[in-house]
Amino acid sequence: METLSKAEIIRRIIEDVESELKDEDLLQLVLERTISQDHGGADVNTAGQRAADRLAKLAGSWTFVISFAVFIFIWIVINAVILLSRAFDPFPFILLNLLLSCLAAIQAPLIMMSQNRQEEKDRQRAQNDYKVNLKTEVIIRDIHDQLDEVRLMVKQLQAAEQGKEP
Repeated sequence: METLSKAEIIRRIIEDVESELKDEDLLQLVLERTISQDHGGADVNTAGQRAADRLAKLAGSWTFVISFAVFIFIWIVINAVILLSRAFDPFPFILLNLLLSCLAAIQAPLIMMSQNRQEEKDRQRAQNDYKVNLKTEVIIRDIHDQLDEVRLMVKQLQAAEQGKEP
């Protein structure tokens, strides 16, 4: 793992920063800039995107799975038992197979669209988290450097005090 200087970390946080800035100027710029962004807010979605999200949410629920299993069971019972001689979809249930195939053909792309949009949101959140973590690391390093300076001053003061005492 590479060790980066404070300035290098800050430059990675801020993409559009000029390289001529001094390290302290960069640190001040990062400390003043808000890195954290709210990616969970109101997104502007098209009607198709909202429909894809609703369908993906519905299709991934137990309610859908159970209700669809009940629908298939009822379809089979009606055609194989109740309407035995006048069944509208006799035993190999070709019409049911067609309906299931059409449902899968429509449902799969919509679910994938929803997953792709969610993946993009997750990528943006991860990128934001990375920037926030880098900023936090810079701040902690700066605090650590300041603490080291304070320790050095305390040692110097203690040495000066001991030198004055007979």
